[in-house]
Amino acid sequence: MTQTINLTLKVWRQGGPGVKGRLDTYHAENISTDMSFLEMLDVVNESLTLDGKEPIAFDYDCREGICGQCGAVVNGRAHGPEKGTTLCQLHMRHFSNGDILVIEPFRARAFRVVKDLVVDRSPLDRIIQAGGYISVNAGGAPDANAAPVPQETAELAMDAAACIGCGACVASCPNASAMLFVGAKVSHLTLLPQGKPEAARRALSMVDTMDTLGFGNCSNERECEAECPKEISITNIARLNREFMKAGFFSNAR
Repeated sequence: MTQTINLTLKVWRQGGPGVKGRLDTYHAENISTDMSFLEMLDVVNESLTLDGKEPIAFDYDCREGICGQCGAVVNGRAHGPEKGTTLCQLHMRHFSNGDILVIEPFRARAFRVVKDLVVDRSPLDRIIQAGGYISVNAGGAPDANAAPVPQETAELAMDAAACIGCGACVASCPNASAMLFVGAKVSHLTLLPQGKPEAARRALSMVDTMDTLGFGNCSNERECEAECPKEISITNIARLNREFMKAGFFSNAR
């Protein structure tokens, strides 16, 4: 039998980037525990619309844990309290009747609030544009076995490639660092043969762009690893540091 719960929501409302924000209180009643968190917000917005009030602006796309656009902070936790879960995958059965939920946008100097829970995460795209790709012209498609890759290395690369660029690492870091994101993007390319020709330029360019955009530095707090919905390992930050130092010492990439 489906259960229902009643919740008190304290939601960050902000009309635009230059407007002062505030926490408004709403009551979410008769919420099915089978609902996802975003479906709960849909119900609240429907009620607000019927009352002639402005609905809560929040971002989403796939609602399947693929894109990460749904990111918001729930009671101080990026994507909510469940480990390895995006906000759209978080179900209301993880909350109890009478709970108070404080819902805020991802906060970082580099993430400008667009409206309410929606933030501009295009700075992460600009980091990718700085070098998170392979541009070497390799001609025709080579044989799959022409460049053997050890299984352990391939798995490490795939684990890093699982990063969806949602920004939870930035929002959870006390320094608003994007090091886990950059480390994952650098790692999954550097570990594979196809990414090695541009490895030095990639590491230098992406780190320089990250710093220019106003992201903070890593101080090994590990909140990023704890809150990442894809459970990206902090060892990717160590690999990024190695690649960056090696590029600075031994290359002419600058």
